[in-house]
Amino acid sequence: MSEITLNYAGPVDLDTYGRYRPGGRPGPRYPFQGRIGTPEFPAEPGRYHLYVAAVCPYAQRAAIVRSLKGLEDVVSLSYVDDERDGRGWAFRERRGADPVNGFATLREAYEATEPGFDGHVSVPALWDRETGRIVSNNFPDITIDLGTRFGGDPEADLYPEELRPEIDALNARIYEYVNTAAGRVGSATTEAEYGEARQAVIAFLEELDARLADRRFLFGSGITESDVRLWPTLLRFDVSDNPAARISERPLTAFPNLWAYARDLYQHPAFRENTDLTALSTPTGETDPWRIPVQPFQADWEQSHHRAAV
Repeated sequence: MSEITLNYAGPVDLDTYGRYRPGGRPGPRYPFQGRIGTPEFPAEPGRYHLYVAAVCPYAQRAAIVRSLKGLEDVVSLSYVDDERDGRGWAFRERRGADPVNGFATLREAYEATEPGFDGHVSVPALWDRETGRIVSNNFPDITIDLGTRFGGDPEADLYPEELRPEIDALNARIYEYVNTAAGRVGSATTEAEYGEARQAVIAFLEELDARLADRRFLFGSGITESDVRLWPTLLRFDVSDNPAARISERPLTAFPNLWAYARDLYQHPAFRENTDLTALSTPTGETDPWRIPVQPFQADWEQSHHRAAV
């Protein structure tokens, strides 16, 4: 095997490259949707590599599942830099070089997969060393495949067969009312639209808080795919999503069961070791006069959670 030349993209340069904007490629936003465990992409240890970003909640999910399943020696992983300019995700010294291909930007992986690619360069991206292409950038599939296709820790059954319909149904609601909530509330153009959108999010947070009153995790005593999908957005709620979109007067800490649950997961090694709190920041939000004022809030994630007996 030839030695990889490690390259860096150079500093973020908004003056030269502008801000990142997804390209105009027609079709789905996440076009590469290969699945592990198929004849094309068998579940072979050492064959696949995950590109992730510390700032991206969808990428963080994949890193967490990899750790929960004990796949660190089965699927390799590396980080792109936290910041983007018009070139998209890139490799810089802060997070390290691309150890697999020596790419300077992640766009190179997309162009290697589809020459002339002009679409959204996203993370997580699962790379196949064997074929030299991206298997998938479809983030919901990536965590399912990591959790079910490679074996790994049998105690971490994140997608139990008997619960899959219920998990899928809850995941759809988590996506609508939590994962994408900041975008929907933040993009409201009228006070009525804003009020309706944010109240729907708050109602769902209250529903989750009640659900967690008598169970440690969303489906009982074991962590599932639903917990992995919910938690990275909860992590960002008080420092990012809420102050940017002005969703709720109450911080996450004002939902007692949900806040204790979130701390419980943070203090699990698979979650803590794949979290960089310093990478979380507050983006600029909308300032319409009819939006409620919300300030960023730094919670104490080390506080005892007392959830083990639930």
